[in-house]
Amino acid sequence: MIDPRQLLAMEPIRTRHVFSKRDCMLYALGIGATGLPYVYEERLRAFPTMAVVLAHAGFFWRDPRFGADWKRLLAGGQSVEIHRPLPVEGEFIGLTRFEAVDDKGPGKGAIVQYSRSIETSDGGLVAVDRRTVVLRGDGGCGSAGGPIARPEGVDTGRTPDAEIELPTHCNQALIYRLSGDDNPLHVDPAMAKASGFDRPILHGLCTYGVACRALADALCDGDATPIRRMDARFTGIVYPGDRIVTRVWRSGTGQAAFDAIVKERGVSVLGGGRVEFL
Repeated sequence: MIDPRQLLAMEPIRTRHVFSKRDCMLYALGIGATGLPYVYEERLRAFPTMAVVLAHAGFFWRDPRFGADWKRLLAGGQSVEIHRPLPVEGEFIGLTRFEAVDDKGPGKGAIVQYSRSIETSDGGLVAVDRRTVVLRGDGGCGSAGGPIARPEGVDTGRTPDAEIELPTHCNQALIYRLSGDDNPLHVDPAMAKASGFDRPILHGLCTYGVACRALADALCDGDATPIRRMDARFTGIVYPGDRIVTRVWRSGTGQAAFDAIVKERGVSVLGGGRVEFL
């Protein structure tokens, strides 16, 4: 079981990452993007959600020093704030800091919030990645740190301004994991069953990237570059092969709310979504 005070007292995890155009294109393929600007090295663009894999510390929860029941971990929420357009290659430095633990009680799990600043090798801030994870087996560990951010979109009681349907593919988790998220939950059927699922599930951060594609189509004429911030909660499971419908509500100049559902099962998979764009 995690020790919240020890976790928050840890030194930041420093990660150096040399990222290539090939890595940029591989990330795009991992979220199902096949448009030429994202998969061809000439005039290549980077998706803003690629920040979630830049200078990431990997699936560190397996490290015994954390004490986490990592096999029962699920993504809880995700926020990316872009300070300047992401380069398609270069050297990046990530500093991961643990910020808060919210203990839901024995048998109910614990929520951990942590953030990662992403800088170029000369110290220029590129992006901030803040996320929460749900440690379903660590309830009763105690709480520590400040309040945990909870993404909240605007009132979505009215008809969406746009609905974008995008497929996922049966091999999508196999491709996405090559960008650094090698949690076996997304590839190993035995691990998936041990975690309570019928089969391997899609990475929550892959679903997040698919939603970014939809937002770019709905708000930015297919170009994700103007997106500067994207927040969402993970509310359900996507299986590779599901079709994701992202619903978008404009809420002001350069702002919109969104959520996402799986078309076939009608279940919510992203909620409280909010995006800011130029």
